[in-house]
Amino acid sequence: MLFALTATRQRLQDGTSTATAELEQCLKVAQSAACDRAFVRLMPEAARTTVVQNDLTRLPLAGLSVSVKDLFDVAGQPTAAGSTALADAAPVQQDCPAVARLRSAGGTVIGRTNMVEFAFSGVGVNPHFGTPAAWDGRFGALPGVPRIPGGSSSGAAVSVATGAAFVGLGSDTGGSIRIPAALNGIVGFKNTARLVPTTGAIPLSTTLDTACAMTRSVRDAIVVHEVLAARRVTRSPAPLRLWRLAVPSTTFLDELDAPVARAFHRTLDTLRRAGAHIEEIALPLTAELGPMQANGSLSAAESHAWHRPLLAKRASQYDPRVRSRIERGATMSASDYIDLLNARQHWIVRMEAALAPYDALLSPTVPLVAPPIADVAPGAERDAEFFRVNALLLRNTSVVNMLDGCALSLPCHMAGELPVGLMVWHGALHDDAVLNVGLQIEQILQK
Repeated sequence: MLFALTATRQRLQDGTSTATAELEQCLKVAQSAACDRAFVRLMPEAARTTVVQNDLTRLPLAGLSVSVKDLFDVAGQPTAAGSTALADAAPVQQDCPAVARLRSAGGTVIGRTNMVEFAFSGVGVNPHFGTPAAWDGRFGALPGVPRIPGGSSSGAAVSVATGAAFVGLGSDTGGSIRIPAALNGIVGFKNTARLVPTTGAIPLSTTLDTACAMTRSVRDAIVVHEVLAARRVTRSPAPLRLWRLAVPSTTFLDELDAPVARAFHRTLDTLRRAGAHIEEIALPLTAELGPMQANGSLSAAESHAWHRPLLAKRASQYDPRVRSRIERGATMSASDYIDLLNARQHWIVRMEAALAPYDALLSPTVPLVAPPIADVAPGAERDAEFFRVNALLLRNTSVVNMLDGCALSLPCHMAGELPVGLMVWHGALHDDAVLNVGLQIEQILQK
């Protein structure tokens, strides 16, 4: 049985476990077949030294294991962002703020996790370091063939789902926390972007990037968000029946895989039986995102600005799928870029007005269950399927990023089913409401 962070912290304080024992168990899992290709670097000795030399059990993270996506600066190490193009990068001098906050709160960093190169995909495939297989964080090994872990925070998700880490630090630009959380049966919280500094992380989109984490429970997500954002979440004891909830039928429910549709509608039925009032609404504004980005996306334009000098020297070292998406940014003019920023701001205003009557929205996190890795593995002959899957995986989650919103993905499948995520979401700075609603839903689903 995998204990959540909060439960394990209580066990440490009760004396029924020790930080050393918990660390050794996590390292054992991290070095096992379950985590094959999930880590690009393990730091067992540094982790052991941290736990032995410090009494961290009274801190929020209690000395427990944390994994760090290869996107973030860790003092004394190069930051390669899942690429070989930065293989000769110099070690950085200090931890980025997100890592520093996790350490200060008692987190023990055990290693850097694998990711999609430069974070540019929701699938989780990496041709340089291999692709870890998804793992069901609620029920154990997935049946059948190895399946994609979701991206771009692929290794972070697998590290949490398997039990190698209690917290997986990652990033979310279009869904890269919530997608892998959904496909691995764990919890992922994308906070309002401005609440956590992204300094010291290689950027994908300076407008949309969000530093956040995956955990094993919503209660843990609240603890970790409080650490990363250096703020307290206002807790609410209100039962779910007192929250105003809605399901947007437009876009979010299109083309659902049968297992996703079954799990999602079963979950809604369960919540309604528990007293929740859930309204179905049309949200046609979401259909405007495609035309809005017809001349290119913010991620393409802003990533190209960062990558241009590196591409000039090392384009051949990039994953071709990643390079092609970055190079799309070269075709966006300055006026098109400014027009896109302005259009986004006007769209946000109209979306916030449409969402104002509700405390939270409920949607499937992604419309499909994880396909086999073999279907989307590197190779030009699989590019069409890769980009089809990638577009579907990002469709629901990226709406929240364009909204500058916040969202929580939590598992809603049953034993024997492939993992399915339920997304609880809203606009900017509704983080506390989303977390409180998510906590209520988690408690109902676990009964």
